[in-house]
Amino acid sequence: MVEPGESSERSFPEIRAAVRALCAQFPGTYWRAQDRNRAYPEAFVRAFSEAGYLAALIPESYGGSGLPLAAAAAILEEVHASGGNAAACHAQMYTMGTILRHGSEAQKRRWLPEIAAERLRLQAFAVSEPDSGTDTLSLTTSAQRDGDEYVINGQKVWTSRAEHSDLMILLARTTPKDRVEKKGSGLSIFLIDLREATAGSVPQVSIRPIRTMLNHATTEVFIDGLRVPAENLIGEEGRGFRYILDGMNAERLLIAAECIGDARWFIGTARDYACARRVFDRPIGQNQGVQFPIARAFAQTEAANLMVEHAAALFDAGRPCGPEANMAKLLASEASWAAADMCLQTHGGYGFAEEYDIERKFRETRLYQVAPISTNLILAYLAEHVLGLPRSY
Repeated sequence: MVEPGESSERSFPEIRAAVRALCAQFPGTYWRAQDRNRAYPEAFVRAFSEAGYLAALIPESYGGSGLPLAAAAAILEEVHASGGNAAACHAQMYTMGTILRHGSEAQKRRWLPEIAAERLRLQAFAVSEPDSGTDTLSLTTSAQRDGDEYVINGQKVWTSRAEHSDLMILLARTTPKDRVEKKGSGLSIFLIDLREATAGSVPQVSIRPIRTMLNHATTEVFIDGLRVPAENLIGEEGRGFRYILDGMNAERLLIAAECIGDARWFIGTARDYACARRVFDRPIGQNQGVQFPIARAFAQTEAANLMVEHAAALFDAGRPCGPEANMAKLLASEASWAAADMCLQTHGGYGFAEEYDIERKFRETRLYQVAPISTNLILAYLAEHVLGLPRSY
């Protein structure tokens, strides 16, 4: 019997096996408890970190593993295929890329070894704001130069894991929108030390959790007169939006890999249940009405995975992969959602029971139709930049 995902030669088999072994220590009972209590999966994150997986993409010269993006994708896929949720810590894999690609050598030497050694967590990525949403160029959080410091004021929303991070990447406006020559200019990237910013009787950064339909540790961040050393500016002032765009392909591909893992978990779970569950003296999997949706989800997932692998290969070769990364995220998120719906339907009423883990992962995988970029924005990008259709926004 072929397991979901074994129809072709799998990449990085040793890494995958090691990740599965680690995840076996955190079964469904663990994840259900975290979800029920709205708790951060600290034990899993610690074990995952100590195993070196969060440092997979940091070069060996800075203390990391120096693995390609395809290997990082395999790691995250296996976490989700094992029934877990790497969203608790996955941002550290791609967020550090902002420092790696655009930071000074001094910044890399200061921060990357500490992140690789798990002495510091870089989990928070503050971009979205309540009024701007995905219209990033309209954000209003400001950073004004004052001698050797910047003074930052503003508000961010949907900043996940801020409460569990030592450092935060922040996008702020250093030049007013009405004074820039190009609309993509005037935004800058800063590395914020949250340990200092949230300390004291009057913290300069306040973090407020947002309760959502899934246990995702997302927050609002309020910034009031935060003073940041000028040396914490990453890259050139005013070029932050380009830096953010530069890191989006890696983010989309790693999220897509998680979706592939989710889909494979749903397919395997539905297949096993359909073989074991007997109604009218026969396994329900004998009925084509049950078989066909499982088979279709399997085909859809394998097709999406080919795009993920193709885009990751382009990324690791240093070639342009914007369309491919966006299509990978689009197709993988749709495959995981279709598989989730199929799995719930296969289980019937039992799919809604907490102990089966389906309803939890059903909620978790639904997120990726919206984040980190919505399906409609990907379609708009493909329509305009790939197909040459008139710009819609």
